[in-house]
Amino acid sequence: MFRLIRTVGVIVGYAALATTKLQHMKKQKEKLPTVHMQDTYISLMAKKWAGRILDSADVTVEVTGHNINDDQPVLFISNHEGNFDIPVLVHAIEKPFGFVSKIEVKEIPFLDEWMMQLNSIYLDRSNRRSSLQMIKDGVASLKEGHNLLIFPEGHRSKGQGLQEFKAGGLKIAKSAGVDIVPIAISGTAAIMEKYNSRRMVPGHVKVQILEPVPAAIFQDHSLDEVGQLIRARIEDALHA
Repeated sequence: MFRLIRTVGVIVGYAALATTKLQHMKKQKEKLPTVHMQDTYISLMAKKWAGRILDSADVTVEVTGHNINDDQPVLFISNHEGNFDIPVLVHAIEKPFGFVSKIEVKEIPFLDEWMMQLNSIYLDRSNRRSSLQMIKDGVASLKEGHNLLIFPEGHRSKGQGLQEFKAGGLKIAKSAGVDIVPIAISGTAAIMEKYNSRRMVPGHVKVQILEPVPAAIFQDHSLDEVGQLIRARIEDALHA
């Protein structure tokens, strides 16, 4: 229980501290010449936040696979095990990126403005119009040069195995004409979800950044076929 309280304190305290620096960072960001440099600068604070959360929870992260660090926008697609997926991925992925996140996150104090600065997009799963707007906003963000990450399972698996992928989010990559980078993450559910989020235990998480899927794949394959291909690659990586 102490570890959980300590980690929550780090999340809230560091978020509050970061928010006080946000206006200064926004001004500094605007002086940078490219979108990639601007996003990288803003993401530095998010990476510090993620690192402190992982340290406070005694979580180590092992990253393997492809190093995606150029300035071409991509859509990351990751499986979704647990609550710790977010700080782990912020820590593990070199490229700055925003999340396609559920609308409920918007209500968390301090977090909304940072989500916006990271070019995240909200989705209200109960509203079909919101899904269409999410795709439109995602395409616009990628075309502007930002990177996005989606969890196509929609919900945390909580360590119960890979769930079915919703292929709709792939419309973002298809319409924007960007590569897709699959990510396999394992070990986060054992930190909290195993105990119904009432406890927190130390853990070791593995993040595998898989070979990018080129944008041209949509010339010969449907959204569902691409979704099944990416899911199979992630599943193979998780069981390797």
